[in-house]
Amino acid sequence: MDDHAADPTRPLRRTDRTTPRRAERSAYDRALAYEILDEGAIAHVGITVDGQPFVVPMAYGRSGDELFLHGSVATRLARVMGEGAAVCVTVTLLDGLVAAKSQFHHSMNFRSIVVLGRARRLLDDEAERALERIVDHTLPGRCDETRPPNRVELRQTAVFAVVIDEASIKTRSGGPVDEPEDLDPDVWSGEIPLRLAALPAIPDTKTAPTAPLAASVAAALAKFA
Repeated sequence: MDDHAADPTRPLRRTDRTTPRRAERSAYDRALAYEILDEGAIAHVGITVDGQPFVVPMAYGRSGDELFLHGSVATRLARVMGEGAAVCVTVTLLDGLVAAKSQFHHSMNFRSIVVLGRARRLLDDEAERALERIVDHTLPGRCDETRPPNRVELRQTAVFAVVIDEASIKTRSGGPVDEPEDLDPDVWSGEIPLRLAALPAIPDTKTAPTAPLAASVAAALAKFA
């Protein structure tokens, strides 16, 4: 793993699989893809195991054009991904609810990305650096404050990379789009903005009352302010 030369001006690769029906809501802007991935907190990873589809929520990280995922080596997911299985990784940011004047036209405002590819197992130094990216994605700078995983923990963890190449972005913004016959001014319609916001940090009982707030925690509070 290197800090791949991520060229944000290079568009995502568009294929039949990444072309949605409503093309006006789709985009292939790599810079926007990185923005969504860097702002997101959780990915949903889709994979087929023995003919059964699974979608698993997972923490992730990014370096350049690669997404990093991890899990226990004992899981079926890790076994199949380790064999180079095709995966679908989705990250969605919910920006608001859209209340229309008809039930049919209710919607949500969002930004999302779907990445298709094959998982590549990372080992040794590559795996350790990828795990650092995952930790620091959630709590920026946390790896500088805490001990790294030991050899036993590393042996118990499968780490994977998925190249951000064949992918598409889908977004919606703005208010409802109602039919002319539904434009009753006495029926409330509009947008309800939403955002993921952090609440005050709560130290556990194993933290001294005098311990200062970690810089990584402050960074996470700022990230999700």
